Amino acid sequence: MTQRGGGRTRRRGAALEEAILSAAVDELTESGYAGLTMDKVAIRAGTNKNAIYRRWPNRLALGVAAYRRLTSAVPPPDTGSLRGDALELLRGANRHWSSPLGAILRDLLAAAGGAAEVLARLQEQSGEAAAAPWLTVLGRAVARGEVSPEALHPRVATVAIVLLRNEFVMRGVPAAPDDVLVEIVDEVYLPLVRRRGQP
Repeated sequence: MTQRGGGRTRRRGAALEEAILSAAVDELTESGYAGLTMDKVAIRAGTNKNAIYRRWPNRLALGVAAYRRLTSAVPPPDTGSLRGDALELLRGANRHWSSPLGAILRDLLAAAGGAAEVLARLQEQSGEAAAAPWLTVLGRAVARGEVSPEALHPRVATVAIVLLRNEFVMRGVPAAPDDVLVEIVDEVYLPLVRRRGQP
């Protein structure tokens, strides 16, 4: 769209925010968090840095918003068994952590340091969103009679993914061997889930 005189129409509100966020997603995908700058995003979005700073106070906040846009929900697996579903969920998380998107997430977490507000936004992404597929597969297992309804507890549901994240943090590697995933499921997760509701 153009204004009289051939100039571009000035975008406002949601349209401008969408253009900025799309530009940030493109920059993050192409250059990672290290290459994300307000200048590059402004140029790509066809706006100025002030418009960005009015919406996101700093590069980290913009990076988090762009990362959240990049990570869309994936339907939980349905293998027909709780063990199969749990392994698929862990393997998917393992692939994500070692992917380019996982590298962006690791960079954002490192950059956040003690920034409580930013960490809260990342945890919001990884908290309820992370629990949802685990509660879904547990719900299916309850319906199949594999486990008791008492197993449907968010803290119990997410034990396996928390243990996998601990592997990443403690070992400092972007992926865990598959035998570690099997051990988490067979030695910790399934015994815990199956004991819920037993006398």
